[in-house]
Amino acid sequence: MEKEEAEAEVEMWKFIFGFVEMAVVKCAIELGVAEAMEIHGGAVSLSSLSSAVGCSPSDLNRIMRFLVSRRVFKEAETSEAEPCYQQTALSRRLMTRGENGMADLLLLESSPVMLAPWHALSARLRGKVNATFDAAHGEEIWGYAASHPAHSKLINDAMACDARLAVSAILNGCPEVFDGVSSLVDVGGGYGATLRTLIKSRPLISGINFDLPHVISAAPKCNGVEFVGGDMFHSVPTADAAFIKWVLHDWGDEECIRILEKCKEAIPREKGKVIIVDAVIEERENHEEGDKSTLKDMGLMLDMVMMTHTTTGKERTLKEWDYVIKKAGFSRYTVKPILTVQSVIEAYP
Repeated sequence: MEKEEAEAEVEMWKFIFGFVEMAVVKCAIELGVAEAMEIHGGAVSLSSLSSAVGCSPSDLNRIMRFLVSRRVFKEAETSEAEPCYQQTALSRRLMTRGENGMADLLLLESSPVMLAPWHALSARLRGKVNATFDAAHGEEIWGYAASHPAHSKLINDAMACDARLAVSAILNGCPEVFDGVSSLVDVGGGYGATLRTLIKSRPLISGINFDLPHVISAAPKCNGVEFVGGDMFHSVPTADAAFIKWVLHDWGDEECIRILEKCKEAIPREKGKVIIVDAVIEERENHEEGDKSTLKDMGLMLDMVMMTHTTTGKERTLKEWDYVIKKAGFSRYTVKPILTVQSVIEAYP
């Protein structure tokens, strides 16, 4: 009992100061610490690093000490009298550039706009507010993004970041998903990062990046990709297959069914399919134990994010996916786990 109480106290302290890790990592991203170290190459001294990022050596020393304790960076053994640091696989994830960079996802989730709704979560559960984002900002998240270009950019940069990770995981884990597909419409494709990444490996695929008009107007053009503005609740451009990543979890079942119906209308009945890339909370048993437990935990965290940032969105179990897919009129589907938080669901008319 004494050991259990001691462990409970430690865990409670972690909850109390849980925000610190996100805040300090965000600080390192905004300072450009990982980029500065990458440019320098090898071990970099505290004085050189502080000069490169433009801040006080004593303050930076405290930040780096914390991040080394979290194994984000590592301290290098050198003949220097002052601390020296090296990059790690994790610290390179703090970079805004590069295939494995995840900084834009953290910058979105740690932004004041996205943090404010968390303070109304208990009010939502008690029925005092209908949606926490609305309570914090006076409108739902997509309306807010449409009227606040800076926040819209944060969202689309974060989705582009995830697109690079997810497409890489699909191409490594189940590349056959794209076999026989000559045209692909990415529904809710943001700035087009999914198709930009995909056509590098599959240049024969003709891509259509489909999103709301204000998103498409800000998207940089790309050879081999057509950019089309519209509303997925009304219609979807036609293609051999529709691709929809991290979109359906933003919506409740009724909206999901409507979106899937529009996707089904856009593809050939005989050979078409809809490729859904989203979390399946129960679908982690096919991985090694470490991956399974960690990815399952991320899925549960994402479900809390959906509860807080959307009105009706949620992460779905396999049973819940089965319901919306069949209600939308699809005859069958397959589920393929990949080495990221999402799985690949192929739904056939």
